[in-house]
Amino acid sequence: MTKMRIVLGLMMCVWGVCLAQTEKKTEFSGKRVAADNPDIAYMGRIHWTDKGEGEFNYPGTAALLRFKGTGLGMETSPGSGKFIVEIDDVAPRTVVFSPSDSILRLAENLKDTIHNVRVTYAIEGFEFNPRFRAFHIDGDLLPAPQKPELKIEFIGNSITCGYGIEDNNPSNGFSYDTENHTMTYAHKAARALDADVNIVARSGIGIYRNYGGPKEGDTKTMPLEYDYTQLYNYDSKWDHSQFHPDIICINLGTNDTSEDNYDIALYEKHYRDFLTHLRTIHPNARIVLLTGAMLQGQALADVKAVLDKLASEDRLIYRFDMSPQTGELGYGADWHPSARQAEKMADELIPYLRTLIP
Repeated sequence: MTKMRIVLGLMMCVWGVCLAQTEKKTEFSGKRVAADNPDIAYMGRIHWTDKGEGEFNYPGTAALLRFKGTGLGMETSPGSGKFIVEIDDVAPRTVVFSPSDSILRLAENLKDTIHNVRVTYAIEGFEFNPRFRAFHIDGDLLPAPQKPELKIEFIGNSITCGYGIEDNNPSNGFSYDTENHTMTYAHKAARALDADVNIVARSGIGIYRNYGGPKEGDTKTMPLEYDYTQLYNYDSKWDHSQFHPDIICINLGTNDTSEDNYDIALYEKHYRDFLTHLRTIHPNARIVLLTGAMLQGQALADVKAVLDKLASEDRLIYRFDMSPQTGELGYGADWHPSARQAEKMADELIPYLRTLIP
């Protein structure tokens, strides 16, 4: 898996019929509703500050709300980056908060009826420190939508994040412009199964070794990051009692075996230790060990052998292999799964996960 390259430039435009151009906070009309209002529901790991602001940085973190009115805006920390906005049955729209934007219109000139809204963070935000601060409503906020009963957690790397998924040229490197978690197998599976979802994923991360790391292993790998609310922020431990998943899907191993410089015994040891930790936290969760779609050849065979062995040691651990990519469905940036490949991955995984629903 190609190492994620840091790109500081963000798109500074907004697309879509329902979207307006950038508006400054002082120019925005409508009722301001603080982000911690109990009539707004959230998915994902969020740290709530004493100011009532929700800090987060994992892709897939989402706000869900209902309102009666004609328009909606969102207030965040400046430069928060890329969000996908879904209002009613209209096709999803993209909004991007540039470093000069702290508030943008999500929709205007709607019919004065009840609207259902989902706003999903589409990128990895550890560089941008995004926050939910408030929503601005041309109308009235209604009681929070009911979150699904089924809970699924996806633990993964760039494939789960959506690295390069909106690109169609594998020669291109990483860009936030082409990263979009909502096009990934994980997001599509969670939506198809109507699940409340947590995403814990980072491009380049592994179980014992990150992309291009030393053969003996790295320190800031998934087993460390998993216990914190935000990636690379060790000020706030995640309270695991907030989210006990029914199903946990783990897709890690591509970076551990990167550049054919790996110790499969260390991979097995650290993976086993991580599973032991997960079982302590979530004793009743069904844990699915995944492969796909970037692993190939000997690395794939080695990872499969370890995962098969680990699955045999716990009756609530399962195995599923998504198809390796062949290029038939194209590639995203840096040879990552294309949007079509991600669709195939989801189509394969969804029926299997249905059989595990408690």
